[in-house]
Amino acid sequence: MYPLRKATQLTTGDLDDKALAALYAYPEGQTGVARVRANMIASIDGMATVAGRSGALGSSGDQRLFSVLRALADVIVVGARTAVTEGYGPVRPHPLLGELRTAEGRPAAAALALVSNTLTIPVPGEGDFTLAPSTIVLTCRSAPAGARAQLRDAGATVVDCGDEEVDPAQAIGYLADRGLTQILCEGGPALLGSLLDRDLVDELCVTVSPSVTAGGGKHMTAGSDAVRGMRRAHVLADDEDYLYLRWVRDQE
Repeated sequence: MYPLRKATQLTTGDLDDKALAALYAYPEGQTGVARVRANMIASIDGMATVAGRSGALGSSGDQRLFSVLRALADVIVVGARTAVTEGYGPVRPHPLLGELRTAEGRPAAAALALVSNTLTIPVPGEGDFTLAPSTIVLTCRSAPAGARAQLRDAGATVVDCGDEEVDPAQAIGYLADRGLTQILCEGGPALLGSLLDRDLVDELCVTVSPSVTAGGGKHMTAGSDAVRGMRRAHVLADDEDYLYLRWVRDQE
């Protein structure tokens, strides 16, 4: 049972990174069991992008929390299109929490897993996206053989998790079988929607940007009309009027 907290408004500047890490720690006693946490940013009216990217909605506080959540995870799962659009690179160790990870016998930084049905992922030397040799690519059997070979030649681990498209449950199962059970999903909306459709999201962290886009972007999720109940774990606020919400499964 996850201990829920009453709504609390705190200035994120009052919490150092260790305190933030403690506040967002994964529940204890779930060794070997996958726990999927999603982290997204959205405008007040629920849009996750402005001009095609989420970065325009962010702030220094959001980036700080983004870094802490990454430092807590075993693996970061993100849609390949989102990773390319946002200019992802190798996951860097957190300057403070990375040392705590190594003291626990964990790698200094989380692994990165890209989800793609088509494998339209730039290899080194193509575009601004940087493919780290240790990247895991979760794809499907119908993905092009040529792209599959290019990614493997670049050092990526390419894994089939479905026939015509990636099966989210198979993808999560593969990661958990590798011991990567503390899973952080960073979107995009289609990937998050597919995880919610399969009821695979255990908690959702949402940064609410103090802005209204009038529908000029992508909604935070994209999928079916299924409704998943969640309960509030905590609410943080900062001096820039951003809200940081953490929701957990309704039955916890």
